[in-house]
Amino acid sequence: MSDRFIVLSGCSGGGKSTLLEELRRRGHAVVEEPGRRVVQEELAAGGGALPWLDLAAFARRAIATALADRAAMRDHPGFVFFDRGLVDAASALEASGGEPVLDALAAEHRYNRRVFLTPPWPEIYAGDRERRHGFDAALAEYDRLERTYPMLGYETVILPKVPVGERADFVLARL
Repeated sequence: MSDRFIVLSGCSGGGKSTLLEELRRRGHAVVEEPGRRVVQEELAAGGGALPWLDLAAFARRAIATALADRAAMRDHPGFVFFDRGLVDAASALEASGGEPVLDALAAEHRYNRRVFLTPPWPEIYAGDRERRHGFDAALAEYDRLERTYPMLGYETVILPKVPVGERADFVLARL
């Protein structure tokens, strides 16, 4: 396990990427969401591993990306903040009816025991070219992750709905 690897997870459209950018601005190492990068690559290449076309293929690609991200940051000193990560991707694969990989991957590739969850925040939720699901799907994903992380031995901390600077202060104060 790496206590330096901090996961920001939770509700889609809940402000994770904005928080990640604030942490980057403050000098911390950050890793952007694997799923969003997979979607960008698949759209650019005309591929089919997209969550709205083939969720299992998308999740497998996100798992591979998350594993590569961890390996790339292995020797980085200090905290590394991940916008989602391996648990999110493996949980999505299992939810899609794919192979049961979550327990094995999560046991072998641990993050800091404290995971920060962005709660559902309908006032800031917005879809875009890469986030095509609605708020109901975001809520279902949040519910799944809110159950999954504690089942794997993580302590979840729900982020307050406050401006991004205060959110960053909240996260850093708890580490």
